[in-house]
Amino acid sequence: TGHLKDMDFFVPEGGGVRFIYQFIPEPPAVSFRATGEKDGIIDIVPKTGILYLNGSLDWETKAVHRLQVESLDENGNIVKGPYAVTIHVEDINDNPPEFDQIKYTGVVRQNSRPGKPFMYVHATDRDDPTTPHAQLTYSILHHFPNPYAEMLFQIDNVTGAISPSKMGSYYLDPQKQDTFTLVVNVKDMAGMTANAFTSSADVIITVKESLWKAPPTIHIQENSTQVHPVNISQVHSNEPDVIYDLFEKEKLPRLPFSIDQNGVIYVTEPLDREEKDSYTFFVITKDNKGELVDKPLHIHVVVEDINDNPPVCQQALTLIEVQENEGGGSNIGTLFATDMDEQDTLNSRLQFKIESQVPAVPASNLFFIQQDTGILQLTSRSLNKRIASSYTLKVLVTDAVFQTICDVQIHVIDINDQIPIFEKSDYHSVTVAESLPVGTVILEIQATDGDEPDTGSSYIIYQVKEGDPYNTFIIETDFETNRGFVKINKALDFEAVPVYNLVINATNPEPLVPGVKYNSSSLTLFKVFVTNVDEPPVFNKTVYKEEVSEDIPVNTLVMTVEAYDPEGDTKIVLKEVQGKHTQYLGCRQRLFYRNNAAQKSKTTLILHLRDVNDNPPLLDMDYPPFFCHPLSGGERALIQAADADEQRYYSTFTFSLVDDMNTRDNWEISKVNATHAYLSPKHTNFEEKVYNVPITINDNGKPPLERKLNLQVNICKCSSEKSCF
Repeated sequence: TGHLKDMDFFVPEGGGVRFIYQFIPEPPAVSFRATGEKDGIIDIVPKTGILYLNGSLDWETKAVHRLQVESLDENGNIVKGPYAVTIHVEDINDNPPEFDQIKYTGVVRQNSRPGKPFMYVHATDRDDPTTPHAQLTYSILHHFPNPYAEMLFQIDNVTGAISPSKMGSYYLDPQKQDTFTLVVNVKDMAGMTANAFTSSADVIITVKESLWKAPPTIHIQENSTQVHPVNISQVHSNEPDVIYDLFEKEKLPRLPFSIDQNGVIYVTEPLDREEKDSYTFFVITKDNKGELVDKPLHIHVVVEDINDNPPVCQQALTLIEVQENEGGGSNIGTLFATDMDEQDTLNSRLQFKIESQVPAVPASNLFFIQQDTGILQLTSRSLNKRIASSYTLKVLVTDAVFQTICDVQIHVIDINDQIPIFEKSDYHSVTVAESLPVGTVILEIQATDGDEPDTGSSYIIYQVKEGDPYNTFIIETDFETNRGFVKINKALDFEAVPVYNLVINATNPEPLVPGVKYNSSSLTLFKVFVTNVDEPPVFNKTVYKEEVSEDIPVNTLVMTVEAYDPEGDTKIVLKEVQGKHTQYLGCRQRLFYRNNAAQKSKTTLILHLRDVNDNPPLLDMDYPPFFCHPLSGGERALIQAADADEQRYYSTFTFSLVDDMNTRDNWEISKVNATHAYLSPKHTNFEEKVYNVPITINDNGKPPLERKLNLQVNICKCSSEKSCF
């Protein structure tokens, strides 16, 4: 209830008869009157001022009712008003959504891009669009048929756009299934309440073969004389108004292909198969925003060969060697030629033919070449080096169009039918001292060979055949003269071998022909007498090593050094120890002196000393610690210790205060790391003077050593540089 004034009322639609408001009359008013958009539903009781509904409001019919209300006196005169009374009809969800078609039909192409809409469904709701009552969401209720675990189609729940799913983009095939029926639901209340209204419609989808297909492999003949560009293929997108473009995969300096906006692919210039025999690239489509529309299409172009390359001799001159006793029909070599045209085609098939032979003796057809392989063979006649030492052939090499002449030179080489013969069958003897150095030439020998000079048939190799089981000697050949030089290969030893009875043979690097064998003419004798030389003693080892602790007692035996006399007839003795630090070492002589004391030898002794923990730690500081007076608290000074022993004996020091009450009440010490600690005052009540702080440093070695000392600590007035005056 209330007094009459301008008022707004919000009333839900429906609901039937009901009271809205009661106006209280103000004297002299005794009644009320309502005019305006009452529409036979809204009225007021004059005497009581009750504003009421005598039926149901409907938002869809009228959303706002505007009334004028005034109060009247007993004579019907207006006391107050008219005032504007507005009744706003509030919508309730009383209308289901409705599709704009009972049935929809659409067409989709095979291999269409997933998520790309090919049709839309649309529904409306008569309820207030500003409320969830008319907010619609779409979904697919049924999918007939549905041969896979996932649906082949999807719908945008807001726009109603229908598109292939990822599964559908891959599996849709009109050959397998060309029609699908979808039952599409639309739901109001934004799909978020079970009390929402739902409607459905059928969507019939026809699947058609994709227009977007890669053409089969494109074949283009090389070196085309057509006017370029030349149309070689065409592609078609499933979507209209797309932009066609080429995407290069191989990153070539230039791609000799283009595409126009009808999808026609062109080759822009003549191609050369010998330069590149195939091309791979992709055709793509974009929309006007530059976004991809279709999957890229793979385009493969093969460049077809034409016979545009002549045969080429692999070598400017092919050299072949043939032994003069080579039998008829033998393969003596191969002439190689190439053709840049496509392999394994008639364009690159080569054939060979001998055009000429120089000299043509003893016949003009001494050689034969296989037509399709280039293998050269001897005819039945054997060659004779004395008649001709070489032959030159002109060989014609042809393909189906071109021909080339290749040169072949054949050298007739001598056969090894002569054996080396020594100029002497016995070189008697030579006497050498056992001290002669390795590499010394002790004899020169000579043999001759009747085969062709400077060939493997005439070169001579000398070897000791008998009498040298330990390879004490070696023989080197000067192949220009075939002279042999007998050299010492290993040190001579009179005591081991005083005499060598050598048998030397001479052979060729090239095998002898069948029927010819080496004989005694290729052997010679030689005797070597070795004379004795007084040799110095020899130590058993070149270096003697030992390791001892640094604290071993004087006269301890640290190592035994032994030597022997190569002559084997006397004993030897260690004479003395020489070198750095020899004052610490002595030599105990326990063997006999040699007769010839002039022969001396030396060896190296290396004695490693192991450290022992025999040094207690020390303070390692340039100046004593100090603190600036007066103390403010929290001061500390760094102290450092060191040890002369090897570090493994003091891997960590322990710092501590001596166990007396005065020291522990005034000072404390704390470790920083292996070699450092902090000393700190425990209070600030110190005078200006030097304090003796007794501390202990332990090296924690094996055995542990410690040092007790008084650390002088200066508490003083400090300069501005924070140091004592």
